[in-house]
Amino acid sequence: MKRFWRRHSIILAVAAGVLCLLIASFGNRTATAVYLDQAAARGANTLGLAVTALRGQLARYEKLPELIADYKDVKDLVANHTDGARVAAMNRYLKAVNALLESSDIYVMLPDGLTLAASNYDQTPTFIGENFSYRPYFFDALAGGKGRFFALGTTSLKRGYYFGAPIRPNGGETVMGVVVVKIDVDAIESAWRGGDYEIVVTDPEGIIFMTGRPDWLFTALQPLTPDRLARTAVTRRYAETPLVELPATRLRTADGHDLISISDRGGTRQYLTVTEAMPEADWTVKVLLDTASVRAQVLTTIAALVLLVALAAMGAAVWLQRRARLAERLQVQREAQEELERRVAERTADLAEVNRLLKEEVAERRATERALRKTQSDLVQAGKLAALGQMSAALSHELNQPLAAARTYADNAGILIERGRIDEARETVGRIASLVDRMASIGRHLRNFARKPNQKLGPVALDEAVRDTLEIVAWRLKAADAELVVDLGPEPPLVHAGSVRLQQVLVNIVSNAADAVEGLPDRRIELCARQEGDRVLITVADRGPGVPEAIAERIFDPFFSTKGVGKGLGLGLSISYNIVKDFGGSLTVGRRPDGGALVSIALDAAHAPARETTREAAA
Repeated sequence: MKRFWRRHSIILAVAAGVLCLLIASFGNRTATAVYLDQAAARGANTLGLAVTALRGQLARYEKLPELIADYKDVKDLVANHTDGARVAAMNRYLKAVNALLESSDIYVMLPDGLTLAASNYDQTPTFIGENFSYRPYFFDALAGGKGRFFALGTTSLKRGYYFGAPIRPNGGETVMGVVVVKIDVDAIESAWRGGDYEIVVTDPEGIIFMTGRPDWLFTALQPLTPDRLARTAVTRRYAETPLVELPATRLRTADGHDLISISDRGGTRQYLTVTEAMPEADWTVKVLLDTASVRAQVLTTIAALVLLVALAAMGAAVWLQRRARLAERLQVQREAQEELERRVAERTADLAEVNRLLKEEVAERRATERALRKTQSDLVQAGKLAALGQMSAALSHELNQPLAAARTYADNAGILIERGRIDEARETVGRIASLVDRMASIGRHLRNFARKPNQKLGPVALDEAVRDTLEIVAWRLKAADAELVVDLGPEPPLVHAGSVRLQQVLVNIVSNAADAVEGLPDRRIELCARQEGDRVLITVADRGPGVPEAIAERIFDPFFSTKGVGKGLGLGLSISYNIVKDFGGSLTVGRRPDGGALVSIALDAAHAPARETTREAAA
């Protein structure tokens, strides 16, 4: 049986290897062709949008030169070009039209190519007095046709598309001037930046003059032969800008896709090229899609197919192995049935013993878990009672003050009654009642704080919890001469927690902050809360020494404290961490960028139909 399984396993492995090689060879070509087709379709869609935008921009201004050339004042200007008043008026008119239509420049040229009036007459540099007779848009319009040309301005050094129209003062065939409108293409080009593709526009010589890649500007996709450079120099299309060839290698795939590899400082990247001509502007628009994503898709597909074949081969091998083992088991079972029955009986007894031990272990773990929970609850209560113990001296002072005042007011009331000054005595008794209410409020908060809370969670109003916390820690803040600044936002949030336990967490953290800033120049403590989606983030920041990195990992350990002997049990942060964890939140301690500690509490936001506070109370 083992020989049978090994022989079939070898045959299966060889077949799977051959199939993987075929997938890697033929599947790579097929997948590449499919994904290139998909990329070409996306590129054609992008190319169509780009060409439509270019044509729309050109069409917007195409008729403008003819309209201006037909304007009577323009005709009168070229007929009387020595009239300075007419020139000044035309400059202002062209400037107003240029601003209204948001074009780049508008100017009027005489038959010798000299610029007579321009919208930038009051700018430096200005087109007035410049001769552009070498531009095709000028001599095409001077010949009575439509002048259209893209170039880099020799005066402004700004790229633009030029429309030229002839000026015929008498409505005849004689051309006595040319109106030129220059439009800016930077707005269109800026929309091309970003994405996994590049859009380039080339002139008839293959030179890139519009692209979302600034480093490709004024580079050539075709070799810069002397003929091409000479034709470009005649029209001074790119002024004095140096032209260089883009280091590119072209490749055409068997299925008709044009690929181009371009090298730059970041390495060599291959692009799929989709091209469309714009004969009306003598442009060629190309969309270059990075084939890195195509290669990644092909690699993923091939890997998935190879993995599928490998899994199938493994499944078949497992099936053959199981079949061989099953036959072997049946044979062994027939030969040694009695031995198997004896072993089954022994194993059954062993399993029964193991089950008994497992049950005992489960019972012990449950008892341990209950003890741990009780210990944790006792630790929480111990932490609160320790905090109450630390508060006792200051609270004694807080209670003795109103008691002494009440005693004084009582003596004064007796004297006032004896003297018949009943109204003043009544006012004094009212002050005594106010002092008694104040002492009762302090006692109530301490009593609630000292109780063991139940486990019920619900919506807790954060502003009420903070208010109760302030009444408990007011003594500590006063002793440290610290100032607590509270910012709960325009609408204090509701959190999903327990009121008393949340109050204990805030008491521990604010008390630690008061300890940290005591004796320092800046004793401000900032408590802020903001709701972010379904979570509420509460932060307590101080300007103390902060938490050193050496103890950051131990800050939540029970009984770990940085305070002196007798100043703390080291349970505050540990208890607070476990309380917040029970709420389903998180508590972290970090450092402020400008110094000090930053404690962050993240809790679930509570959603209630009305603003209600769920209080934890003793059973």
